[in-house]
Amino acid sequence: MGFNISFEYPWGNFSKAQRKEIERELGNSGCMNNIVPVMMEAHSSGHGRKRKREELNGEIKEAECYRKLPRRTLGLTEPAPFADELVAAKAPYVRVSMEEAHRGTPEDRPVRVYADGIFDMFHSGHARALMQAKCLFPNTHLIVGVCSDDLTHKFKGFTVMNEDERYDAVSHCRYVDEVVRNAPWTLTPEFLAEHRIDFVAHDDIPYISAGSDDVYQHIKEAGMFAPTQRTEGISTSDIITRIVRDYDVYVRRNLQRGYTAKELNVSFINEKKYHLQEHVDKVKQKVRDVEEKSKEFVQKVEEKGIDLIQKWEEKSREFIGNFLQMFGPDGALKHMLKEGKGRMLQAISPRQSPSSSPVREERSPSPTFRLPFFTSSPFFSPPLHHSGAHCTSKDEED
Repeated sequence: MGFNISFEYPWGNFSKAQRKEIERELGNSGCMNNIVPVMMEAHSSGHGRKRKREELNGEIKEAECYRKLPRRTLGLTEPAPFADELVAAKAPYVRVSMEEAHRGTPEDRPVRVYADGIFDMFHSGHARALMQAKCLFPNTHLIVGVCSDDLTHKFKGFTVMNEDERYDAVSHCRYVDEVVRNAPWTLTPEFLAEHRIDFVAHDDIPYISAGSDDVYQHIKEAGMFAPTQRTEGISTSDIITRIVRDYDVYVRRNLQRGYTAKELNVSFINEKKYHLQEHVDKVKQKVRDVEEKSKEFVQKVEEKGIDLIQKWEEKSREFIGNFLQMFGPDGALKHMLKEGKGRMLQAISPRQSPSSSPVREERSPSPTFRLPFFTSSPFFSPPLHHSGAHCTSKDEED
């Protein structure tokens, strides 16, 4: 009987080896007619859950029922399935050695690594530990065991999150391929064989609990222990310590967000005290805001004052320089006065006569001006010639 998968389900989400495994496990069991609805239900819900309607005494009730899913790795598109929802493998359980695991195993035979814990208030330290476990070998299938509330409260203490919340938180971690609910506190050979575990990943610090110096000692002796490193500075105990240390702050925070005193298990008097503290803190915050604003204002004034002083100094230096350049001992005004004084002296002082007249070779006689009605002028007299031969007296001339 042929089986056409191209029109029934998007097989692109599965590898070739996963397809063969699905066909091998379900193809010969007469369940091929149910594989598509089972896989589609798994794809939509992530855990193979289906709402079942039951009619009891005339009332219709809805209940969750779980279907077995084919064993596969979902990757990053869906939450990791729970181990009790997966189809049990029929192949014999044969562990791989550490050398084979580091060298790399076939695609259809990943190295099955198990990591367990409480995972209360799931944080980055948990995620980093699981990432290290996932990256131990080239081809790894990571199985994470989460202990139940009863077991945890008995051996470790009270938790903040209940077991269902912790199961769900771990299943949504991107490195997890499978989640084991109600995991045992101490790993037994039967448990390791049931889940076909090759190696157990945990930090190398001895875990003292349940009357044992190290609950992983027998795993280490069997050569199945793969150590990881803790993330310093983050743990569930550290987070709880912060909450306990700042208890009043968180109570007031939740009261502001609408939680009642009854929900927070706070008495009436403490509730009023927290409200009063809140009002006092608001007043203090207003005072701090005013102080900050006043400091900013004073700082701005100081900065502007410094700028003004610097500008004033620059302008004063420029003014003094210009003043000295104009009125100083060697300033422009002195040169202008000297130049003006020289010009004034030249203007009011006559020119000096030359010390000697120029000598002329021939000197023309000066013309004689005569009145028109007189033959001789009483005002002008002819020049006297001082030659020795021609000398006449005044009487002769008359």
